Amino acid sequence: MSEQKTVAVLGASRDRSKFGNKSVRAHASNGYAVYPINPKADEIEGHTAYKSLDDLPIESIDRVTVYLPPAVLIGELEAIGRKRPTEIFLNPGCESSEVLAKAKELDLPVIQACSIIDVGAHPANL
Repeated sequence: MSEQKTVAVLGASRDRSKFGNKSVRAHASNGYAVYPINPKADEIEGHTAYKSLDDLPIESIDRVTVYLPPAVLIGELEAIGRKRPTEIFLNPGCESSEVLAKAKELDLPVIQACSIIDVGAHPANL
């Protein structure tokens, strides 16, 4: 049996109508160990929330899925890189030319797509 895949949801939300919450639920229901990142939450959907990626209790992560505006995300790219993710999903609305240029400079494995759809769920059904 393979090891459980891990995902950090950067911009996770306690608000069930927000994509940052739907992503937590979609990944969890598809077998991921979920690490919500939200500096103002202690728990999201039953998962311990962390203030930052650097606070995660694991050294590396399989996937980082991002729900942050570009102006905030740009400052998080180096922290994302430190976790050595296999893939980074920049969900619609969080990418910008500046973010993409910095991610390329850092050699980050960026995918511009909806990670909820990637795991086989649909945001409208969550």
